[in-house]
Order: sequence, then structure tokens, then C-alpha cells
Amino acid sequence: MPILGRLRYLEASPAANARPRGTLLLIHGFPLNSRMWEGQIAFAAARGWRVLAPDLTVVTKADATVDDFAAVAIDLLDGLHVEGAVVGGLSMGGYVTFAVVRHAARYVRGLILADTRSQADTPEGVEGRKKMLQLLRDQGPSAIADQMIPKLIGETTTRTRPEVAGQLRAIIMANSAEAIGGAINALMTRPDATPLLATIHAPTLVVVGAEDTLTPPSLAEDLHRGIAGSQLEVIAGAGHMPNLERPDAFNEVVGDFLDRRV
Repeated sequence: MPILGRLRYLEASPAANARPRGTLLLIHGFPLNSRMWEGQIAFAAARGWRVLAPDLTVVTKADATVDDFAAVAIDLLDGLHVEGAVVGGLSMGGYVTFAVVRHAARYVRGLILADTRSQADTPEGVEGRKKMLQLLRDQGPSAIADQMIPKLIGETTTRTRPEVAGQLRAIIMANSAEAIGGAINALMTRPDATPLLATIHAPTLVVVGAEDTLTPPSLAEDLHRGIAGSQLEVIAGAGHMPNLERPDAFNEVVGDFLDRRV
């Protein structure tokens, strides 16, 4: 994994036989890291994209915010002298993507918003995050993996591809308790991004797993209605992690968007 100052990230250059298309920045979800994007990195590079996936787990302070995570992404673009990118995020990565738009819209050539929402946590949601923080303190990252994995994957994946759960567990367990705790704080303190939607004019793909119970298709429809000209795609047979549950279908949707809209 390359390191730039305090930044860690995955990177792939465009395939030698592909026409260079630009930069695709992929921001991971909670409680994961940049390894969740490995299947998309190879796919997009083969189609001519330089792909960057920052590892937000470098932020380990307890009072981390989505703005801190956005700063990691922006610092990476600055450090690599990237002047514009298609920015994509899944779940928490979508919240960070909204923060990138707020602070550095000049970088954004396009957006991919996967299995995410614009709304802030409800009071009940905040209480749930606080309980998760206590669980982390008491039992560590393994308890977070036990709690989250059944929510991250859909019924079809649970039944037909149980190995995805093991893949998610390995990624989660590679993260420190401090990084997971900071991410929980960022989740429960994030601002409502709904007012931002009407200001987004870059080509935007909204994608969601049909079996996602954490950010269900109804919330993706909210994003689609709020962002003029956006494209909505629903991945059948997938839950909250369609890029891992049905990578071929997810990559096809993303590839078509990158080819036709950006």
C-alpha cells in the first residue's frame, strides 16, 4: 500500500492498452478500509482510470468527523497533484463524499453514491452509535464485526455466498479499535447533507442493493430525486455491500456510468 506522508491508499494506474480516462477516487464504508474496493480498482484501471482508494483508518482520534475524513481524501488529491476526479463512496464513504463536495467541489467531475443517505442520524440512531461505542470499549473490534456483518450483507448473499461474511470480517479485524471508534463518532455527528443535493450538478450515479436494510432503496430514491439528472440503479440480490456481494453487476453499472456520463 503506498504511503504519502500520513496517508495510506490503494492505487492502480490505467491499463497500458486503455485510453486514459482520468482519476476515480473511491471512499470506503464503516467499519471497513480501502481493501473493500479491490475488485473495483482492477476493473476501473482496465477501463483506463487511475484509481485511488484512501484508507480513512489513518484517522484515529476519538472525536473524528466526516470533515476529518474528507480532508484525508482532499489531501491525497492535492499530494498527488490530481486536479479533478470522479468521487465515489459507499455508506459512510457517501457521507464523506458529501463533505468533499462541501469543501472542495472544484475537484468533483462526477459522483457515485452507493448505499448511502443524505440525512443525519436520528436521535435514536445516535443512541445506537453510543451503544456501539460502549460495545467497542468492552469487547473490541470482533464484537463490532459480529454486530455489523449480518446487517451489511443481504439475504441472498447470506444464503448463497457465505464467504463474503468472512471477507468482511478479515477487513474489519485489520482495523484498530481507535479507528473504528473515531468512525462511529463521525457517523453520529455528521451534518444533514440534504440541502446540498440541489447544488450538485456533476454527473451522479446513485446505486443501492435491493436487499439493503441499512440504507434501503427508498433512501436511494430520495437522493435520485434530490440530485437533478442523476441516474439510479438497483442491484438485485445484494444488500448493503453490492460491490462485494455482486461485484460483476456493480462493476457493470459503474462502468456504464463512467463510459456514458462522465
